[in-house]
Amino acid sequence: MKHALKDMTVAEFRDRLAEDPVILLPLGSHEEQGPHAPMGDYLLAEAIALRAAERSGAIAAPCLPFGYAEFFRGYPGGIQLRAPTFRAVLDDMVTAFLDHGLNRILILNGHSTNAALIDETLRALRRRTGVAVASVDLWRSIPDSLWTEIHGPDAAKARGHGGDPVTSVSMYLRPETMRPDLMQAARPAEAMGLPSIGASGVRFEGLAVNLPLDGHELHPDGMFGGDPALASAEAGERIVEHLTGYCARLVAHLRQHDPRRPVAEPMP
Repeated sequence: MKHALKDMTVAEFRDRLAEDPVILLPLGSHEEQGPHAPMGDYLLAEAIALRAAERSGAIAAPCLPFGYAEFFRGYPGGIQLRAPTFRAVLDDMVTAFLDHGLNRILILNGHSTNAALIDETLRALRRRTGVAVASVDLWRSIPDSLWTEIHGPDAAKARGHGGDPVTSVSMYLRPETMRPDLMQAARPAEAMGLPSIGASGVRFEGLAVNLPLDGHELHPDGMFGGDPALASAEAGERIVEHLTGYCARLVAHLRQHDPRRPVAEPMP
């Protein structure tokens, strides 16, 4: 049985409609990941979605490879969608399935900055169609306990944009694309004389202050956090296995509920 929609003929997909399948819709980004990892991190979300579909019997739709990453525009090679464009494309993608009565849709978001726009889009879509579509932020779905198991006391040092989880997952899923010779740890940066919090702002008296910063002016090397030297293919395998299992279990749970009545009792 095929689980990747891109590999199905229309006749094969039509035959699956009777089972009311769960559709996994992966989202990602094409952006810098430090000097050592490939920019196409959307391929990681796509691979996890396919593995979860194979394990759960769901169908994985093609991945939207571009996301909302305004603060990365200063790095060459990235491709960013404007917020209105992202919302419109996501709405169109989800509606393509709703138009054919496929209401069980789970978005697997591989670019955390998409989250607010996903929520805005899905709320508007529910008001229009009555269907509640669920979404998961993949990289935020790794529990602290797993981080500790993988990295021990170095867990905090390993995490960050340019570090884990993307570096380890890329080492596991796409080792041929990695440049370990270019690995370097992230260095702290400041703006307005205050320590920065990525590109989202700074800290004043230990508290967050929002500030519209651009990534390249803070971290020309693209290393916002983490130390890729702590990453490994073994860690990536454990992260992928966790996310695959988590998403597959969520698919099984969603099958028991009506997305038009999300607060109702489970279906018999």
